[in-house]
Amino acid sequence: MIITISGKAGSGKSTVAKELAKQLKLKHYSVGDLMRQMAKERNVSLLELGKAAEKDSSIDKELDERQIRLGKEENNFVIDGRLTAHFIPNADVKVFLECEDRVRAGRILKDERKDEKGKDINEVISNIKERELSERKRYKQYYGIDYYDEEMYNLVIDTTKLKVKEVVGRIIGNISKKK
Repeated sequence: MIITISGKAGSGKSTVAKELAKQLKLKHYSVGDLMRQMAKERNVSLLELGKAAEKDSSIDKELDERQIRLGKEENNFVIDGRLTAHFIPNADVKVFLECEDRVRAGRILKDERKDEKGKDINEVISNIKERELSERKRYKQYYGIDYYDEEMYNLVIDTTKLKVKEVVGRIIGNISKKK
């Protein structure tokens, strides 16, 4: 079984994917971790890496190839990332996580991800909106898709008022219905 978890920054993609993988005893992969690693290797922020990717398509292509290869060569994993549903079309379940901006920003402020932080909630909201605009622009330009398009997914969940276990429960419930 392959499960993709897509969604907005701070919506809970990685947290939900890790917990889901743990409960289902599957491997977990995260495109966000890979992006953060690439930014660190280049000694730039995540936002700066995104801006660089607007001019240098090799950054996105490297991430894309890794996802495509995973989808073809492996089975039984959960992966979180913006375009996982697009690059792993054979996934059994494709989930999109939605969440209100202030809640997303609050989660990022509390999180360990210093690369996405700001001084306050308004700065974080501004940073994630700028980053998402950059990403959506690139993805539309490169692939002709908008990863916010809910038609790409089997399941859309608003995580604004939900705990991680509730989100995971809904995904597992959706999987059970499919069997």
